[in-house]
Amino acid sequence: MYDFDTPLPLADRAHSMKWSRYAGRDVLPMWVADMDFAAPPPVIDALREAVDFGHFTYSKPTATLTEATIAHLADAYGWQVAPEWLVWLPGLVCGINIAVRAGCDAGDAVFTATPVYPPFLAAPGLAERRLERLDLVRGAKRWEWDFDAADAALAKSRMWLLCHPHNPVGRAWDADELRRIAELAERHDVVLCSDEIHCGLVLDPAKRHVPIAALDPAIARRSITLMAPSKTFNIPGLGAAFAVIPDAALRRRFERVMAGIVPHVNLLGLVAMEAAFRDGEPWRRALIDYLAENARRVESRIAALPGVSMTPVEATYLAWIDCREHALEHPSAHFEAAGLGLSDGRDFGAPGFVRLNFGCPRSTLEAGLDRFAAALSSR
Repeated sequence: MYDFDTPLPLADRAHSMKWSRYAGRDVLPMWVADMDFAAPPPVIDALREAVDFGHFTYSKPTATLTEATIAHLADAYGWQVAPEWLVWLPGLVCGINIAVRAGCDAGDAVFTATPVYPPFLAAPGLAERRLERLDLVRGAKRWEWDFDAADAALAKSRMWLLCHPHNPVGRAWDADELRRIAELAERHDVVLCSDEIHCGLVLDPAKRHVPIAALDPAIARRSITLMAPSKTFNIPGLGAAFAVIPDAALRRRFERVMAGIVPHVNLLGLVAMEAAFRDGEPWRRALIDYLAENARRVESRIAALPGVSMTPVEATYLAWIDCREHALEHPSAHFEAAGLGLSDGRDFGAPGFVRLNFGCPRSTLEAGLDRFAAALSSR
């Protein structure tokens, strides 16, 4: 029913941050978390109807959007959310920065685990807070927490920035891990901000994402959960997201930080979000099948190459590849010279790694993996 194999026309990519980065160069972009697929047909149809109407007014979320969002959270994750818990946002990165300002005071420490999405590392400093970081531990088959070290670090912190599922290591934290996280947040009385933007991209169809705030009322009361349809339904440029904040006092602090600074969500973003949540599930299921096969291909190809390795990807469309044996001073620059644009691990707090985006047609993926192998053979 859905075509994930046919590449989109290059001529239509002039506005794409991902593709324009290497304009005029023979570099295949597989860096930023932006898939190379058209959005789901129901989303495109809803946007076309809004454009044809032609009135691009100042907008606000409608009752039908709220209903679609609440129904989606219940159907997809078994999470019962009250309408007043929702705070609408024009993006997840601003949500992270708002949460840091709302969740603790200037001078306080904000805890996170590296490697991690770069805004997690930048947000505390931008808000005059201190960053308290801990390295995740790479196990034999997956990345894991050192919970004893996390316990010690949280004793000095007032807030926890959690990435769930985790970008870039591709973990979907399991129920036992989430309970340990919740226990530590309770023990140290920290506000927990959970970025769950990749929640719809768990690659095992037999499993589903568990929002940490859905575990029990105690963790919900200290939580800010950030979500958006942007990654799952490939509409990041439309800038539509939301926070779920069950505690009224914490929600008021969050909204006070937003006041006068954060713009309303634009009309097309709201229209796309509602269509994605209401009618996008068949497309998402087909996407997951396609991405899961792409992940297997990446894992197989990387396993056959000398001096590089990765753990299986449980969620997201991002492969986190360890290149440290090659002692590359600037890994992303080395791969760019071989015609492949990747994200450098240094930006995530882990020099020597690269992140490869496999959310693309299979022909693009194979070309990228060929260039990856060629870059290593040129060493």
